[in-house]
Amino acid sequence: MVRRHEGTPFMGGAHVFPGGRVDEGDHDADAGWCDGIDHAAAQLPGLERALAIAFHVAAARELFEEAGVLLARDRTGSIASLIDQAARARLARDRHEVHDGRRSLREVIEREGLRLALDALVLLAHWVTPPVDTRQFDTRFFMTRVPPGQVPAHDETETTHSSWLTPAAAISQAQRGEIILPPPTWTTLRELERFASVSDAVQWARSRRISRRQPKMLEEDGRRMLVLPGDPRYPEATDAEQPAETCFVFVDKRWRAEPPRA
Repeated sequence: MVRRHEGTPFMGGAHVFPGGRVDEGDHDADAGWCDGIDHAAAQLPGLERALAIAFHVAAARELFEEAGVLLARDRTGSIASLIDQAARARLARDRHEVHDGRRSLREVIEREGLRLALDALVLLAHWVTPPVDTRQFDTRFFMTRVPPGQVPAHDETETTHSSWLTPAAAISQAQRGEIILPPPTWTTLRELERFASVSDAVQWARSRRISRRQPKMLEEDGRRMLVLPGDPRYPEATDAEQPAETCFVFVDKRWRAEPPRA
């Protein structure tokens, strides 16, 4: 997980998974430098093909920018480990140049003789933020294995800290007030909590039916709340897999999960 910079307008200071928006350059994907074009389109059948592919490119690019992890295959067809020190040094510079717009991810991939591995991304969830202000986010969460030999690290720009945490440990820290977890991140961690291995989690993600989750903002007894599909206060919506907690209350400048109602 990475900790967002305090000055970030949306969820500043929160612990989240690496990610961001789809940029114009993310629409530049083709079979010349990307593997898994058809996989990407098939994972998001509700979107126009080019946009579905762009979502995957954006996920891979943001993972590279924010965590320094590059999902790419070398000439042997294996996911690149990047254990070569010279390659690591080049890519450490590249990630900042990609973030600043001075270099495209495609330029990096082609210079290194690699192919972006879009098929290494497994669709995990679909979240849409409530329309509470002028901004609304329609997001897709993906899961992937960190390639062997690659060591994630935050970028010191958009993110200021990073750490490996088990889902249970992250939720426990949030409950103690040590870290901030946005409701979608909390819910995702709850869903991953029951798996003992990456293989088990990936197998589940590949087989699950993805439901569109759009929390609803409510005011009740002077409390600001977010309720998720499946909550008694959100009866018109259904979810293939109802979250463990369906209500979050805004307390002390952070969202806290409320125990399920009887």
